[in-house]
Amino acid sequence: MQEEKDFIQELLNPKTQNQAFQKLLREYQRPLYYHIRNIVLNHDDADDVLQNTFVKVFQYLKDFKGDSKLFSWMYRIATNESITFINQKAKRNGITSEAMQSKIVDNLRADTYFDGSEIQLKLQKAIVLLPEKQQLVFKMRYYEEIKYEEMSEILGTSVGALKASYHHAVKKIEDFMKTN
Repeated sequence: MQEEKDFIQELLNPKTQNQAFQKLLREYQRPLYYHIRNIVLNHDDADDVLQNTFVKVFQYLKDFKGDSKLFSWMYRIATNESITFINQKAKRNGITSEAMQSKIVDNLRADTYFDGSEIQLKLQKAIVLLPEKQQLVFKMRYYEEIKYEEMSEILGTSVGALKASYHHAVKKIEDFMKTN
């Protein structure tokens, strides 16, 4: 943990900031991109949200209290930025965020960066039907294999509630896959 505190000090120190931020980007850009991509689904949108995430990390690092790991704090920012992005996109289009997500899934086939099969497309359609929290929990657990303890820090929800959300999500997805 001391290593992380030292690294944060490097990020905050104007003399070491650039080099430390480059290290931060190298270490976290890829996992954050995939986390964001799992939420917004579109490559270009994920790039935009990732950029916004790093801007916020840089902007608010001085306010980071160290109550959680830096990784968890950044994932929380990325998660919130992703949800905000979808909600704003929906608002601009005059539809609900649920309708926006369905529209995004329908457009996945045209996304040159999506190389999934019909089953994966069907899975995405099932996930979109879940409540927001269940979507997040399912994607973080299924795609990113994030442990419940880390997820608890990121989402600010108890481990027990996360396990229940995941269980309900899996059940709903299984039902959707069987009936469709």
